[in-house]
Amino acid sequence: MTAQLWRVETLMRTLTARRLRTRLSREELRRVRRGVYSDQPVDDEDELRALLLCLPAGTMLARQTAARRHGFGVLRDDLVHVQVPPSVPKPRLPGLVVHHCVLPVQPVLVQGLPCVPAARCAIDLARTVSRFDALPVLDSALRAEAVTPDDLLAEVSAHRGLRGVRQARELVPLADGRAECRQESQLRLVLLDGRLPPPEPQLWVPDRYGALRYRLDLGYRERRVGIEYDGLTHLDRDALRYDRERVNWLDAQGWRMRYFTDRDLYRRPAHIVATIRAALS
Repeated sequence: MTAQLWRVETLMRTLTARRLRTRLSREELRRVRRGVYSDQPVDDEDELRALLLCLPAGTMLARQTAARRHGFGVLRDDLVHVQVPPSVPKPRLPGLVVHHCVLPVQPVLVQGLPCVPAARCAIDLARTVSRFDALPVLDSALRAEAVTPDDLLAEVSAHRGLRGVRQARELVPLADGRAECRQESQLRLVLLDGRLPPPEPQLWVPDRYGALRYRLDLGYRERRVGIEYDGLTHLDRDALRYDRERVNWLDAQGWRMRYFTDRDLYRRPAHIVATIRAALS
């Protein structure tokens, strides 16, 4: 149940300062943030609502915080990102990152809170985070169906001349909503940057009867080269048994599988490119 929140100015219309202190001592009211009170325990969502009550009019959730609410929060960030009108001084509060609005935008309500629209949020991130993280954001936005490819193209056009727009413009055509996790997107980008042909994300391999048997993270269907990212889930014993059965079956069908870990992805990208180039040739 959503907690009821009040600004102290609202409470003081009906309560004296002494009565307010009494209600706080009896826990009939609880202080959520400075100047914001509730009549019941609050959760993280209420904390966010309380924060917005402390910020200037026109403030909306932005960047990583808005992306999580839109369904494509692939970048970890414990801070709260908000956007304020350009004429408003940036508030300074612990755990808060404030961005000035560069282009005119109308907020959208997501679960009751004002947010930067999904396409604007995706392009803002694609402009400002590292290139290696930007493609996962775009892929995830498409996968969540928060945006369409046309939405991204239109939005990146509106950002002409802004910092980082060249990076976003180069990545938008590469975005693919079939990618299922951040590392898959990054692995695909490593291959594309290595000037290899674009691999197919989430490639299904059928059996001889045409039934879809196994799905690969990435692959080249005509060359029968499959690419997998081995994360922590592959360490589970049941998952290991399944993987071994799958590897044996794929090998019997003529597929050459190549597996990479976080060490390869983040420390040895050239090794990935060389390995796949050799498999393709």
